[in-house]
Amino acid sequence: MPADRLSALDIAFLCIDDPSTPMHMGAVGVFATRRCPGGERIASLVAERARALPRLRLRVRTELTGGAHWYSDPDFDPACHVGTHDLGADGAVPDGALRADPLTQHAARWLSTPLDTRAPLWNAQVVTGLPEGGFALLVKLHHALCDGAGAAELALGLLDDTTAPRAVAPPACSRDGAAEPGADSGVAPLLRTWWDGTRSTVERVVGTAAESAHIAGSLLRAVRPYPLSPTLTTDSARRGLGLVRLDLDDVRRVRKAHGGTTNDVVLAVLAGALREWLRHRNRGADPRELRALVPVSTRRRRGAEAGGNALSAYLCELPVGTEDPLERLHAVSRDMDGHKRAGTRRGAGALPVLAERIPGAVHRLATRTVAHTAPALFDTVVTAVPLPGVPLSLAGAPLREAYPVVPLAPHQSVGFAVSTYRGGVHVGLHLGGDAVDDAGALVDAVTKSMAALRQLCP
Repeated sequence: MPADRLSALDIAFLCIDDPSTPMHMGAVGVFATRRCPGGERIASLVAERARALPRLRLRVRTELTGGAHWYSDPDFDPACHVGTHDLGADGAVPDGALRADPLTQHAARWLSTPLDTRAPLWNAQVVTGLPEGGFALLVKLHHALCDGAGAAELALGLLDDTTAPRAVAPPACSRDGAAEPGADSGVAPLLRTWWDGTRSTVERVVGTAAESAHIAGSLLRAVRPYPLSPTLTTDSARRGLGLVRLDLDDVRRVRKAHGGTTNDVVLAVLAGALREWLRHRNRGADPRELRALVPVSTRRRRGAEAGGNALSAYLCELPVGTEDPLERLHAVSRDMDGHKRAGTRRGAGALPVLAERIPGAVHRLATRTVAHTAPALFDTVVTAVPLPGVPLSLAGAPLREAYPVVPLAPHQSVGFAVSTYRGGVHVGLHLGGDAVDDAGALVDAVTKSMAALRQLCP
């Protein structure tokens, strides 16, 4: 696909977007400094760096055929996309107060506002007035512009430079520096090359059709009948946010003692949190099992282009009906192991792969209707956003916490995004509809669920 074309999946995210289901990803980065340089100065620095990122200049132009392509905005002014906010104007935040509360409340309001799809699809805001002189950077990037891995790359481009030189493998060359020629010459190798290319094309088309049929069949089998999901809610423009930091050493201790991967442990922690949260909402009744859509990046497999969506997913069963924390962890590990053995292009979770093969015009006609059936397939989204292991900073201030935020599918009340950075596992909880007022309870449930697993370690 040409680099300036939106994929069918990119178009799908644009079609779903509306005031009650904005389809942008978010991030809340908290920076530690006792002498903040000032919100306006930091905003100017962020805007200057945004100017150097070509993808942040892009706007969408819709075609008569239903497709769309990107074009660079000739009047692009990054300063129009970067704002400031002083938490002190919302009421003083005394030293020693809970740092996350005023920031979280403001970030929830800011992130609930949809992006203008007639402009470049991103915004940022510098938030000052945090205790001890710290500040935060809020970012939102439309899912049509990039997936989670691409969003992380763009957000890192706004921070201080930490680029290390990359080793590039040289092309195969002969001793005199010329490209090594093949052993054959003449008509025979040309015919062989033509035949190999034709056969490869046919095999690819047939294989793609079979793969698509398998995914579609798996989707139909995965659709769940009533009763409705316990996380189902009416679509609403209201959004709540919870920010939870877990200790990475605790997660690794659980993994070492009881098996699984770091992601398995986090999924088990979230399953335990959802169990307690739903029991509280349902007056003590044990909830039925939930299913999470766990996005999986296929960016490396596809060639790592700078933007767009390169995604598949797993549909992971979250054993919220199971009381024992270790049984939950082992159940999650078994389920995820099965998905990994099957691969990223098989099963109902590979619906993003199938979506890429549907023409953009069809998406414009059907996506919103299909999106409203999402609760029949999954109850929540749990996504991991990669961050580098090196220290990051902005205007010389070190990044202390980095919380990603995933958009909510229609009718779904909660989504989770996770990033691991500098000894912490940062979990962004995004809530909508009637779940907004329970954000604090879910934050507490995540902390308690992690503590329950940690206590079972020797």
